[in-house]
Amino acid sequence: MNFQTKEIEKFRTLAEALPATTCRLCGSRLKHTFVDLGMSPPCESFLQAEDVDQMEAYFPLKVMVCDSCYLVQLKEYVSPEAIFTEYAYFSSFSTSWVAHAKRYCEAIADRLGLGAESLAVELASNDGYLLQHFLPMGIPVLGIEPAANVARAAIEKGVPTRVDFFGERLARELVAEGIHADLIIGNNVLAQVPDLNDFVAGMKILLKQGGRVTLEFPHVERLIAENQFDTIYHEHFSYFSAVTIDIMARRHGLKFIDVEELPTHGGSLRVYLAHEEDERPVSFNVIDLLARERAHGLADIATYASFGDKAQEAKRDLLAFLIAAKREGKRICGYGAPGKGNTLLNYCAIGTDFLDFTVDRNPYKHGRFTPGMHIPILPVPAIDEAKPDYILVLPWNLKDEIIRQMSHVAAWRAKFVVPIPFVMIIDPAEFCR
Repeated sequence: MNFQTKEIEKFRTLAEALPATTCRLCGSRLKHTFVDLGMSPPCESFLQAEDVDQMEAYFPLKVMVCDSCYLVQLKEYVSPEAIFTEYAYFSSFSTSWVAHAKRYCEAIADRLGLGAESLAVELASNDGYLLQHFLPMGIPVLGIEPAANVARAAIEKGVPTRVDFFGERLARELVAEGIHADLIIGNNVLAQVPDLNDFVAGMKILLKQGGRVTLEFPHVERLIAENQFDTIYHEHFSYFSAVTIDIMARRHGLKFIDVEELPTHGGSLRVYLAHEEDERPVSFNVIDLLARERAHGLADIATYASFGDKAQEAKRDLLAFLIAAKREGKRICGYGAPGKGNTLLNYCAIGTDFLDFTVDRNPYKHGRFTPGMHIPILPVPAIDEAKPDYILVLPWNLKDEIIRQMSHVAAWRAKFVVPIPFVMIIDPAEFCR
């Protein structure tokens, strides 16, 4: 046995001696890698100018998949308390997302017959972007939001908000106070919960008999099909299919009764849950989606194993474009500073050698720097001053909204670059015709 072989065997032995990582939903041992995006800082840890020269904490972005319940998951490298105690994301800065929330509130109020005697509770209610739409209808609401800085914005809008993390403990406290929910809403929060079983158990406790839970989250089927690797970051602990949701619901005495497929966040599901003894039958939407997912291999571990190759190819594709553009003397900036953008920038090692700056509508981020790559974040008008040749759209799920808002950049022949699933160049002059 040569030296290299001996060293490989030594590392293999050490790896096997490490404690086994188990699935956060079903407890099975995790043996299969979904994708490894290397080391990255927490995606919402934007830096002040005085912090740029300080040490940053980096953690692995290595994602595993369970071969029992097919939950795609990231180990809890960063605690929710560290991520969400003060949070940089305010939902109301996305016009299209607020409009989406308003349509949901109008539709669900009609569907469930909500009124003055009802209670709608949103988990991770952010700045009141959604619950505010129930207020003119006279429907009582309660927001639960762990980030105090974001909760303050909701309270200022007149949305009652409790600053806390949701789980079985808080659910029992609320019930002891006489609070039961006719509707529990969780929009893009399920992925951010490291202790899934505690969270779902809490929903079961808080939900009134005959009530409904609706959860929205990016659909892992679309993540795989459209190479959305940048939607993976430390605050997203889990990535869901309908197959996994069905298993999760059954584990906690809930029933998966309906589902809608949505275009938001690159393709999402809105699932409806009820108590298992609820008389409403499971809809054909659920039956059809579960069958489709199985036909597409989402209950086959081999489907997940090939995703890493697609992420690597997208990285090479984007870097090839950026290198060629810079060699031609083109000026490039970014639009947006979302979490997904920071995964992309760090995985591809895109710094100020490629992007002069990025812009964002959220004033909280102005004057700060992106984690890891330290790209300065400026107000949106900075694009008009710099007149770049290309604008890299980091929140690509909002590309239509952004390109329409910024269509005037066609005046100096600027073009937008959408990086996912692979590089696409969009001329706003043609897009907005």
